[in-house]
Amino acid sequence: MKEYKVEALIYHSENTFDSERIVKKSKEGIQTKLDEYASQGYRLTSTSSINFEGSVHIYLYFEKDI
Repeated sequence: MKEYKVEALIYHSENTFDSERIVKKSKEGIQTKLDEYASQGYRLTSTSSINFEGSVHIYLYFEKDI
């Protein structure tokens, strides 16, 4: 039997000269969530993302055996 979790991360665009700002911030946030769930025995099984009204929405799908 498996247990599933979905984590949503949202990053808003800002007026900045750093065109990679969202990429840098999302890497930090994603790695934090990966570490958090891995410590609880979950593994990342899938990801998806959408761009909505100037924001990037990233979805991380985790599962673990119970």
